[in-house]
Amino acid sequence: MARQHIGRFIALMSLFIPAANAAPPKPEEARAIRERVETLLRDELTKHWYPQSLDRERGGFHQTFGRDWSSLPDENRFIVYQARMTWTAAAFAGFSAKDRDTFASYAEYGINYLDTAMRDKEFGGFHWVVGVKGEPEARLGDEKHVYGTAFALYAACKVYEMNHHPVARKVAKDAFDWLEKQAHDVKHGGYFEAVSRKGEPVISFDANAPVFRRTDRLGVYYGFKSMNSHIHLLEALAEYAKIEKAPIVAERLRETLTLVRDKIAVEPGALNLYLTRDWRATPAHDSFGHDVETAYLLVDASAALGEPDDTKTWTVARNLIDHALDFGWDDEYGGFYDKGDVFAGRAYDTTKVWWTQAEGLNALLLMHTKFGETTDRYWSAFLKQWSFIEKHQLDPIHGGWFGEVTREGKLIGDGRKATQWKANYHTGRALMNVAEMLRTIEKGNH
Repeated sequence: MARQHIGRFIALMSLFIPAANAAPPKPEEARAIRERVETLLRDELTKHWYPQSLDRERGGFHQTFGRDWSSLPDENRFIVYQARMTWTAAAFAGFSAKDRDTFASYAEYGINYLDTAMRDKEFGGFHWVVGVKGEPEARLGDEKHVYGTAFALYAACKVYEMNHHPVARKVAKDAFDWLEKQAHDVKHGGYFEAVSRKGEPVISFDANAPVFRRTDRLGVYYGFKSMNSHIHLLEALAEYAKIEKAPIVAERLRETLTLVRDKIAVEPGALNLYLTRDWRATPAHDSFGHDVETAYLLVDASAALGEPDDTKTWTVARNLIDHALDFGWDDEYGGFYDKGDVFAGRAYDTTKVWWTQAEGLNALLLMHTKFGETTDRYWSAFLKQWSFIEKHQLDPIHGGWFGEVTREGKLIGDGRKATQWKANYHTGRALMNVAEMLRTIEKGNH
């Protein structure tokens, strides 16, 4: 036991000692990776995702594609997937000048679908899920969730930022207003998660009911709050603050940032996954993917508040990355594991999930841009992460990202490229961010 503590102490101390070989990456190295990243991004989005995913007959984006990108039957239209596809189209329109007009049209297609089919015309707000033809179906239930509404807000803000589309502004305002009126927890801060179709927070459950009747759309007991919902509310509010300067927006963004940073994130660098209404943590595992993703989202939210160099936020963000590298990183093959205990010597679920690897790539390079002058830890891990992605997470035959692979990189499952939970927002955002940061490194400005 003492030996483990000594090893842990030495590992921690090494983070604060400037690395002897912390020389900046060579511009040509950064350029080569950037060019590969941009090619990968463009090929996947323009040859596979769009316009193939646009379902012109029934509306919305098709949600299910096989490994070879063949279209498989959809079961529904899910607000999270629809919003993520809309966000990525708008973001890529802003990223790639030569693709701007084409992808702007895809983004407008997506925002119009969110405004019509996903909107609850009777009670307001946005449906969690509708039928494949865009109509509410009793078999799918009618409970709403702030997680889904957050993504509608997030997508709408990006579309408006891209071309000031009036429908996008309306969707963003409506989503924020619904969150404010129906889901904001005035007493304890943050947001109630499950909301009835009529707009009433669902905050209790029958302990004698079967489990599936005690839990909400994310599988969390009614009345509890989750890390997952609040980090995505954070990213959505950060985007809304860029286009809406009303004091209430900045107030909610700061409130959510403070909760994620000071309540959900805890030392030594992990996230509480589930919490009571008054923010007491409940036992759960450590999700390394959410740790690294949240590090980026905290920094982005702080910048949206006009505080890009806030020391407290950067410290928490760095702790999240360092802890994930200490306990959730595969130093042999590269890549972040899926799950583990906060202090266990090795993760107990070594699956490598596509979105975790993408978010890890983005977060590692972000840390390098901030701290790379004193340590090469993040750049070295970034290179190993990129190598693992190229060798194992990308499909060498059909293109696109495999959803899950083993620690060594062997495919798990049938390799489907899209499901209602697997869209292109994690990978698209990560690659766009990485390309921009690498371009800065090329110029020697990091």
